[in-house]
Amino acid sequence: MEARSITAEVPVGPRMSQDPLELVPELAEVSAALFKATGNRSVPRTTISLVQLRAGQIVGNTYLTVLHTGFLRKAGESEERITAVSSWPDAPYFTGAERAALALVEAVLQPSAHGERVPDELYAQVSEHYDEKALATLTIAIGQVNFFTAVALIAKPTPGRSFTDPWA
Repeated sequence: MEARSITAEVPVGPRMSQDPLELVPELAEVSAALFKATGNRSVPRTTISLVQLRAGQIVGNTYLTVLHTGFLRKAGESEERITAVSSWPDAPYFTGAERAALALVEAVLQPSAHGERVPDELYAQVSEHYDEKALATLTIAIGQVNFFTAVALIAKPTPGRSFTDPWA
């Protein structure tokens, strides 16, 4: 496969011609269950969106990045906080709990040259901010975005479209 020139314009429109939800209707139940599980209020929805935005940035997917940026804007988050997610370690805009959640998603999604991705020290730091239910919810939120990462990377839904209508 020939690599695309960095100066070439990126085509607009999904790679898959048909919405995966139409092809596999059971996906709606999976999606609803994951959304319900992450919405159990043990972790603020904003924190989940920050984590999922960071995941989209890490995997380099415009659809997920635009989607979660939009969610954060609708929730009233400042442009400074949204923009600083990509450089959160040195940004003054995040709480200790949000930093722990962002560190966790980075550890899960990025290879580690020094052993396991989620070392005991990181787990202990995250546990200082989240009880067991909240930590399980964060785990599900990271799994949720990873589940949809495959769809976003393979099917390439149109960035900026509603997550319920990316094939329109």
